[in-house]
Amino acid sequence: MKMFFNRYKIFLTIFFVSSLVILILFYNALKIDDKLPIYQPAMVNYELVDNSIQHVKKYHKIAPFSLINQNGETITEKVYQNKIYVADFFFTTCPSICPKMTQNMGLVQEALIDDNQIQLVSFSVTPKIDSVAQLKRYAVEKGVLDSKWNLLTGDKKLIYNLARKSFLAAKNDGDGGPHDMIHTENFVLVDPDKRIRGFYDGTNTLAMETLLLDIKTLQKEYPYP
Repeated sequence: MKMFFNRYKIFLTIFFVSSLVILILFYNALKIDDKLPIYQPAMVNYELVDNSIQHVKKYHKIAPFSLINQNGETITEKVYQNKIYVADFFFTTCPSICPKMTQNMGLVQEALIDDNQIQLVSFSVTPKIDSVAQLKRYAVEKGVLDSKWNLLTGDKKLIYNLARKSFLAAKNDGDGGPHDMIHTENFVLVDPDKRIRGFYDGTNTLAMETLLLDIKTLQKEYPYP
């Protein structure tokens, strides 16, 4: 056996190295990229995107904003600097999808309660109804943690522009009726570079499991100090 090995030592070494290289190449070719996609307006259902940006294929980011939370504090995009956050659009008197969305956002809050990198934010689409006092009552009723989850109200036009031109989470600009804007059930995952990295059905509890897994994937891309 020893004589056999010595005779074919060079051949066996070359064969082993070649096989290893081939295996590595196959692995790299088949390996699934574990990075989340970066969503652009052109990739999203056109009904959710303002027609002024439907053609945009790169560089889309969440626009700056300044709104008021349930404690009367001014919240801007700078609050989420170096943070990963989940956003949605709702209103406190919504009788249909909003209660389930709020419940599921609460599940996300509970799952990530000790993770300081992750924040939650809900924008009211009826800011005239959803005053600071109304948002505070809602926050207390739904178990919203002030340190984790902002409920925001403020300038209606700004909120609607955010929904249509930034978060891509509303079907139109409203018809002037009692509910005005038709917001979607989407939860939107945003990275520290203000880019959209995922959309999730906020009424679907199973979708929250996907969201939590995607957050963990995104955290690998953005290690937190």
